Amino acid sequence: MIQIRSLLQLADNSGAKLLRVILVHGGSRRRVGSVADVVTASVLKASPNGAVKAGDKVKAVIVRTRKEVRRKDGSYIRFDENAAVILENATSKNPIATRIFGPIAREVKDAGYARIASLAPEVL
Repeated sequence: MIQIRSLLQLADNSGAKLLRVILVHGGSRRRVGSVADVVTASVLKASPNGAVKAGDKVKAVIVRTRKEVRRKDGSYIRFDENAAVILENATSKNPIATRIFGPIAREVKDAGYARIASLAPEVL
């Protein structure tokens, strides 16, 4: 469950290190987001040589959450951290980064983010 002001780690090499959520996309009264949801976030920390800088406003897709996600078969999946991948723009489903670190949930691939799934080392 990712809501406004939640902190997200980065699962890519875009240069950002920490994001703070500004908005969860998907409706005017939408309060929380989960795996494979798009959020608008502000970059709190970034490396000096990255593609994004601290203070930038970016769109990102959530790839891991601490809160468990229920699947159709009745099983649950849960991760150790909340993590996201920065997107090129709101309409594109392609990441800025060239590498993805750590596992991602299968729900991300099912939502149409095939490029992110192909770059990830493991899809759970």
